[in-house]
Amino acid sequence: MARKKFSYRGYDVEDLQKISMEDFISLIPSRQRRSLNRGFSEKQKKLLLRLRKSKEEMEEGKRVVIRTHCRDMIVLPEMIGLTIGIYNGKEFKVVEILPEMVGHYFGEFSLTRTRVRHSSPGVGATKSSMYVPLK
Repeated sequence: MARKKFSYRGYDVEDLQKISMEDFISLIPSRQRRSLNRGFSEKQKKLLLRLRKSKEEMEEGKRVVIRTHCRDMIVLPEMIGLTIGIYNGKEFKVVEILPEMVGHYFGEFSLTRTRVRHSSPGVGATKSSMYVPLK
């Protein structure tokens, strides 16, 4: 069975990469549309330039990971295929940008909180564990 071809609001990946920024802005949800209509911040402009430069290097055959703290950047169609390290407050999570991520924020792919997994209490956690030999 053939894999279903990705499309975003009726546009496939090639069409998304060809359309103008204004047309793309009209396709995305209102929160992201408002953000892009207000323009890019200086951090976002700098990141976009670095991403475009790494796209050129990637076409030459190099594998480049761009590391960024800019979690409020929106995934644009031109970013598809790039590898980005997104900071979550502790480490850089390496994320491969896929077509399904278009229109989402970077921060959605590098979660800041991890799931807490509780196990049995450790030595010294209770009064009775004082008398338990370590080995």
